[in-house]
Amino acid sequence: MITIAMQTIIQYSLNKQRTTAKVVNIAGRQRAHSQRLLNELYSCRFHDCDYADLKLTLNKLYQMHRVLQEGSEHLGIDKLEDDAILANFDKLDVHANWFHSKLKEVKNWDKVSFNDMRYHVDRFMTIMDGIVLQFQKKSEADIKAMRVVEMELAILSVIIVLFEILFIVNPIINRILKQKKKLEEIAWHQSHAFSSHMKNVKDLQYVLKAEKIPERQQEIIKFISEELDKLKEVSNNMVTALS
Repeated sequence: MITIAMQTIIQYSLNKQRTTAKVVNIAGRQRAHSQRLLNELYSCRFHDCDYADLKLTLNKLYQMHRVLQEGSEHLGIDKLEDDAILANFDKLDVHANWFHSKLKEVKNWDKVSFNDMRYHVDRFMTIMDGIVLQFQKKSEADIKAMRVVEMELAILSVIIVLFEILFIVNPIINRILKQKKKLEEIAWHQSHAFSSHMKNVKDLQYVLKAEKIPERQQEIIKFISEELDKLKEVSNNMVTALS
């Protein structure tokens, strides 16, 4: 579970970084769009005019201005919820709306003051610089937070491993060692006590066959019975060692 959680967090962190990089890139291009509006307007006023380029640049600037605040499912950008950055976008709205209102109609381009245009472009670029910086700092803070979470999960995984060693692996090892000790006891009984008594029984059986005196035979049978009792005791000890 810890491994899955770490992989999920790492993947989330990577996706977050990609999204932030995309947002910073778009915000940076907004500065270029505003500068290009000024250049295109100047060209249309005094040189050859490419109306399509100016309209396209205006639409991109205004559209991305909204996307950076409201998000875009298509671009994979979440809605902006940082109050400090939103406050700067509120300041930026004045200039973005001015561009849109003054340049959306081609017939009004001749009436746009260059001094006003330069002022709004300069203010737009200055505020956007601040916004880009805020996005970058927010990204760094998010990365640091993810690293802290990853470190906490790594520490937790180490604790879990130690817990498993102490409370799961160690008891298993102890049981194995105890079982080994029992088997060693059984082997000792087999190789020493059990074998010794069996040899005595065989020897007594041999003597019993050779003995002709009934009294002596009874005595030998008694000895054999005692050895059998001792064998039974050894067998019981072997069973006890296994239990």
